[in-house]
Amino acid sequence: MKKYDAIVIGAGHNGLTNAAFLAKAGLSVLLLERNPYIGGATVSREIYPGFKYSNCSYVCSLLRPEIYRDLNLAKYGLQIVPYGGSVTLCENGDFFGNFTDADVARREMQRHSERDAVAAVRFDRDIMRQCKFIRPFLMRTPPDPTSFKPRDIRELIHYGKEYYKLGEEVIYDTIRFYTMSIAEYLDEYFESGVIKAAFAGSGIIGSALGVMSPGTSYVLLHHAMGEVDGSMGAWGFARGGMGAIADAMAAALVDLGGEIRTDAGVEQIIVRNGRAVGVALENGDEHYAQVIVSNLDPKRTFLKIMDEKDLDPSFVEKAKNFKIRGSSGKLNIALDGVPEFPALGKDNELIRGDMHFMDSIERLERAYDDWKNGTWSKDPYVDMLIPTLTDPTMTPEGKHFMSVFVQYVPPKVNGRDWTDADRDAFGQTVLDQIANYSPNFKDLILDVEIRTPREIEAEVGLTEGNIFQGELTMDQLLFNRPFPGYAQYRGPVKGMYMCGSATHPGGGVMAAPGANAAREILMDLKRPNSVPEGWVDD
Repeated sequence: MKKYDAIVIGAGHNGLTNAAFLAKAGLSVLLLERNPYIGGATVSREIYPGFKYSNCSYVCSLLRPEIYRDLNLAKYGLQIVPYGGSVTLCENGDFFGNFTDADVARREMQRHSERDAVAAVRFDRDIMRQCKFIRPFLMRTPPDPTSFKPRDIRELIHYGKEYYKLGEEVIYDTIRFYTMSIAEYLDEYFESGVIKAAFAGSGIIGSALGVMSPGTSYVLLHHAMGEVDGSMGAWGFARGGMGAIADAMAAALVDLGGEIRTDAGVEQIIVRNGRAVGVALENGDEHYAQVIVSNLDPKRTFLKIMDEKDLDPSFVEKAKNFKIRGSSGKLNIALDGVPEFPALGKDNELIRGDMHFMDSIERLERAYDDWKNGTWSKDPYVDMLIPTLTDPTMTPEGKHFMSVFVQYVPPKVNGRDWTDADRDAFGQTVLDQIANYSPNFKDLILDVEIRTPREIEAEVGLTEGNIFQGELTMDQLLFNRPFPGYAQYRGPVKGMYMCGSATHPGGGVMAAPGANAAREILMDLKRPNSVPEGWVDD
């Protein structure tokens, strides 16, 4: 039986990234995926004939340019097509458009509030300042603040120096920013309810928190720190659907000598004498390697595919207490044409961007109240896009694909498991909401795929359907992600590593966790010269 240098569990984008960099360093790598297709949540599938759905993740901004460059993903056909703007449609028939053109954006904001148009300059400056501060740390391993190892001490000093450079006033603002609710933060800049609602949505996407919950300001920052073609904060579509990212990474991995096996679910990580030595598959096969890497979330990794007897009881308790509450759902819709939105009129460029229907902070918070009460939001927050207006390769000519991301959707309904009837009722709630703003929308529907946390967990393997593999709260960031003492991608037994979004710097189609974990593995294997230039922490 062939023994590999490394086995990576889970062919999501972080697993693919990790495997590709290990293979690039000359290791023999086996990547295992339980589904018959790769990509995890970064996938495109033909659910309806002729239509390619990005049926989980749906936009790209956070993918690190270093990774795109070092894996030469352009060679394998990956193209990120930028799209711009967003719009919030109001119940009174008006709208607020966030245009890409600065002059147009200012005039639109002035239409709602002269004061807010001035405040927006300060708001953008302050958000970009936070982004510029945190971005350099995305590709660095968090220091252990309890360690006296020279590397950890150097990294703590580096963090301190960079923080000190912000200056006293900005340091105070930063501390407040990371702990405030997005509603409170926006109150310090804006007076218009619809403008605040338009910006607040980014503070709750993927989180089990409301706009008035402390810590949601950071979630906004997490969604603002990306870039497309060097434009910070911009968003784009992967041409051909989000699965194009996974396909390009897989092609790079195979070219580098790596091996991918689908329909290969892992039953258990094999541990002998305190060291991970291999994996046992659901079909009974066993494979062995010097290094075992899990791209699964901590609960699936440590509570399902590891034997608790191989773990310290205190560590098992950390895994059980890890916050990974599901709050999101998704509708993927095949359309026979472009829906009309009377508020926008004809040929309005905003239809190509993100579309939302929540026009007040109060409506957003009430949507969260429904989740807390154990049911899906009856007036949900949606992040709706028609990517085929920008990328026509996903559907037949003249047809369109609509992606509808939904907050809030609980992992259980009133404490019980979801039923098909629940799923259909949830889907109808979302369709009805869209139809309130688009009178011809329902007439154009050819197919609807409805995904609750039940479907997301069953198909993608994300516990409770949590899209970040764990909440982005202060107690689960940096050297606390996923657990204190285990934030440097190394697992609780020798030879075992973690590379998923539950590790630093977190979720989204970023690929930084996979790349960072590869760096730590190569350093442990005494192959630091194999790490891409600029990736070794100072």
